[in-house]
Formats: sequence, structure tokens, C-alpha cells
Amino acid sequence: MKVFGQETTEFPEMGRSVRERWAWILVALICAFASSHAQTTAPKIRGPKQSNQDLANGKRAFESVCAPCHGLNGKGGERAPDIATKPEIVRLSDDETSKILQKGILQKGMPSFGSLGAAKLSEVLSYLRTLQGRDKTSSVTANTGEGKEIFAGKGRCSQCHMFNGAGGFLGPDLSDYGASHSAEDIRNAIVSADKRPGSRKGLATAKTKDGRQISGLVRNEDNFSVQLQPLDGTFQLLEKSSLLELTFDSTPVMPGDYDSKLNKAEIDQLVAYLMSTRNAKR
Repeated sequence: MKVFGQETTEFPEMGRSVRERWAWILVALICAFASSHAQTTAPKIRGPKQSNQDLANGKRAFESVCAPCHGLNGKGGERAPDIATKPEIVRLSDDETSKILQKGILQKGMPSFGSLGAAKLSEVLSYLRTLQGRDKTSSVTANTGEGKEIFAGKGRCSQCHMFNGAGGFLGPDLSDYGASHSAEDIRNAIVSADKRPGSRKGLATAKTKDGRQISGLVRNEDNFSVQLQPLDGTFQLLEKSSLLELTFDSTPVMPGDYDSKLNKAEIDQLVAYLMSTRNAKR
């Protein structure tokens, strides 16, 4: 440094002290920036593969914050939609589902749950996947080609159900069923059909005064008319005043004895066929 125009080397410790002070200030600024960046960066939710304890925690959290609107089984209610079996929801990726959990869908009344934290939301996501059947690995290794033959042949499923554009119209379209249900769920739906609500419907037969006889499921009925849907999928609206009789068959359209009509291997083939769209949908 210069003193009265002359160079001097006095007080060298002063320069070292200043440099050390600035070094500590720089370190403090870097630490403050890193801390701020960590707090403002959105936490990333882990994938759904977690431990049994994580799933138990996720179940408790789901029942606490999600079930009041979506139901304990995730199949919806008056306040929120079905998130367990609805194909367009089940097919969402983990990242897409995570964003919904974190940010909510305010315009549809779903709040943000980002305050739960990434770890808790990961547990909720894991449990949701169990409700959707997507975390359950299928033990079915059957030939889907043989399952297709059973669906259209011995099982007679295609008479009522559509699958990938082919089949009947009386029952639900099963094209997306395997994408949102586990092998166990599908097997139970086949062999325990009599336990499902609405599955015990039988056909009605109408005989008209002009000699026609029409059989089908009753889709609509009032005091003056009845609408039937035959196996061909058409809708027949009949005035009751034009009918000689209208009878109802007590035998349900969906058989409840598949466990005796089909052996275990054949049911496995059928389940594998219904699940064949799972990987394609993902």
C-alpha cells in the first residue's frame, strides 16, 4: 500500500484479514443460495414399489385425505370420480399422477396435497396403485390365443361382451377391463358373477299382437312402453298396448357356474386373454 506516495509493506496481516473475511462471505452466500434452491425445487415423488410398511402408511393417508371424496375403495362417490378402475385415470403415469397429487385440480374441486411432502405422497401413490391393480404381478402365463377361443367359444363370453371391437352388446365392453384390474379381480368376476350387483339380470320376452316375439334385456320401462335390447344390440321400443304378454326369465344372462363349466386351466387362459391389453395400454 502507499503512504504519502511511498510504497510500504507495513501491516500485511490487514490484507490477509480482509481476504479471509471476503472468503467467508462468499461461502455463506453459496450456502444460502443452495438452501434456497433446495426449498423452492419441487420434491420428486418416488415410484410405487415400496415396502409393506410404506403401503400401510399410504393406506392410512389415503383413508384420511382421499377416501372422504373418492371412497375407501377409490371407486368414487357423489363428490369425486372413480380413480380405481376408470381407464383414463388408471393409465396415467406415475409422474402425471404425482403432479395431480401435488398441485390438485382446483377447477374440479380437488385441492393440492403438496403439503404432505414427497415421502407421504409416494406412499399414497403406492396404495392407489394397489387399488388399481397395477402393482399386482399376474401369475397367469397362459396362451392368450387359447383364451380368445374360449372367450368366443366354450365360454360364450362374446355373445354379450365386446372385446377389442368384436363381440356382443348386452354386457359391458371388456376391452379396457384388464388394464385396470388384477388377475385375481378378473378371475373372481368370472367365477363369482352371482355376487356382483346387477349381474343377475335375465332376459325379457315380449309377444306382440301381430305375431312377433322379441327377447332382450330391459333397458327402459314405464307404464306405457318397454325398451328391449336383443343380442344383436338393436333397441326395440314397444308400446305395451301392442303386446299380448311380457314375461321375464329368472335365469341370469351372466352365468354363475363358470367354475364348473370351465376348468382352472381354461379360466387361466380366459383371464390371460382379458389381461392381454394391459401392456399395450401402458
